[in-house]
Amino acid sequence: MATHRRLDLAGRPQARALIVLLFVFLFCAFQARAQANVPAADRASQVKRLYDAGKWDAVVRAVRQSPAEPADLELDRGLALAQLHRLREAEAALQAGHQGHPRDPRFLVELGGIAYLEKRFSTAKKELRRALDMDPRDAYANNLLASIYFLEGNLEAALQYWNRAEKPIVSDLMYDPQPRLDPLILDRAFQFSPGSVWKRNQFLTTQAELKLLDLFPHTYYELAAQPDGSFKLVWHDSERPAWDSTTLDSISPMLRGLPYQSVYPEFANLNNKGLNWLSFVRWDDEKRWLSSEAAWPLEENPKQRIRLYFVGRNENWNITRTLAPTAPSAAGFNMRRAVVGAEVASIAGWQWQWNLAAEYSYRDFRTLTGIPGPAERFFTDSSGLTLRANIQRSLIRFPERRFSLDAGASGEAGKFTAKPLGRYGRVEGLLAANWLPQATGEDYEVTSLLRTGGTAGQVPFDELYMLGFDRDNELWMRGHNGLVNGQKGNAPLGTNFILSNSDIDKVVYDGGFLLVKAGPFVDTGDITDPSQFFGSRKWLTDTGLQTTVRVLGSFEFVLGYGKDLRSGNNTFYSTVTR
Repeated sequence: MATHRRLDLAGRPQARALIVLLFVFLFCAFQARAQANVPAADRASQVKRLYDAGKWDAVVRAVRQSPAEPADLELDRGLALAQLHRLREAEAALQAGHQGHPRDPRFLVELGGIAYLEKRFSTAKKELRRALDMDPRDAYANNLLASIYFLEGNLEAALQYWNRAEKPIVSDLMYDPQPRLDPLILDRAFQFSPGSVWKRNQFLTTQAELKLLDLFPHTYYELAAQPDGSFKLVWHDSERPAWDSTTLDSISPMLRGLPYQSVYPEFANLNNKGLNWLSFVRWDDEKRWLSSEAAWPLEENPKQRIRLYFVGRNENWNITRTLAPTAPSAAGFNMRRAVVGAEVASIAGWQWQWNLAAEYSYRDFRTLTGIPGPAERFFTDSSGLTLRANIQRSLIRFPERRFSLDAGASGEAGKFTAKPLGRYGRVEGLLAANWLPQATGEDYEVTSLLRTGGTAGQVPFDELYMLGFDRDNELWMRGHNGLVNGQKGNAPLGTNFILSNSDIDKVVYDGGFLLVKAGPFVDTGDITDPSQFFGSRKWLTDTGLQTTVRVLGSFEFVLGYGKDLRSGNNTFYSTVTR
């Protein structure tokens, strides 16, 4: 007869394992039920205590990765992961939190913070700007975004966001090196008050006044943090060499025009009062030129500047190709012109600048050949008086995008003494756009100018506009050479014009001593004259390539190739600029 004996636990391992699993299941269920019964506020408080105690692992365990979690808890989980240096998981958690709570800017701020830690500045700026669109007063986001722009060298954008957070507080101003300029003039140029917030508009006004002084071609600012949370402002300047300097960087700018039979005697900051004396001498037999000007701050005020100037010219002109109807023989003449004048410029804040000028001029025309009788009025010997007013305004500035748009307008009225000349008037307009596409540096630069001008009344030949390349002309059409056999007059002339110049420059070499930029350009425009003796007759379009070589950071050689798309003519040109 078989007997049945009771087995002990050791003899039944499968049963014991089932009991243990059941116990664990019941415990987890109890814990989950207990956690579910904890009020949300108490749970958030518990997680906050864990976070404040630095128990990052505990925070991660306590907060489930679920879209049903409150925003505060999801944020704590993402921040705890970041503290554990599990940045990819932290970023994913914060992205999920943002998707679940799209109107909560804190997730975007912390995403920007992670990108900042990893030096992904472009992503960091994008996330922080999105957060500030929701909450413009977030001090932490404004401060972090400003810090990124400052690290990138974009001080204007940095100040724009720092100012929202009432920063930076500047305790002191230092100069490195100490400029030779009179301290009174220099101190007046810097718009800031010790112990107060340095404002963006103060920075821009300072920049405008320093530019008007025309003494410091290259400057940059440093903000040195102080123990009390304020900053020391250090201004690093590169001042134009003293008048008695014999160094290479002072002599070479004066000789930059030697390839064009020219010299530029220039003396900066005479007597340390901001007085600049600039001259130009050209001994080319076809186009002699002598000019000189002196400019200085009016009453030691960097906001106002007075300029006295003189210009004398003796030039041979060949207008055979520009005079219409086309003359059967060569058309040309010699022109002598002298101008003396005075100008006052003033800055009203950083957005506005105005100029007023008055000048006396005299011209005569000799050895006229091939000029039709009806056109001879343009070549009347005469003296004249002119009053001119100019105003400039900054229209748009997007410092985050490194884009600016400026506008200018001028009006001129005058009278010539000889008949058939008489009273005349002139108006001009300007739009200038500049864009640096990259966040730092000047590796790429896009510029665009749109200019127009019109004249009413009878004016002599030397008051006509010209569209073409000429070193003495500002209205460049770089596919139209303004010279023929070294004489002026090869480019279209007229009393009314419209002109657009667009350039894209790329830095191709930066060696400190030399900086080389190159890129394409497009010039397009039209010039007309009611007399029908001058004008372009058709709309003009030129394109080509231009290279700019900056030497010693003080002057530039410009070399270019231009093509007239309408005629197919090619031209090579060069010049030197200050």
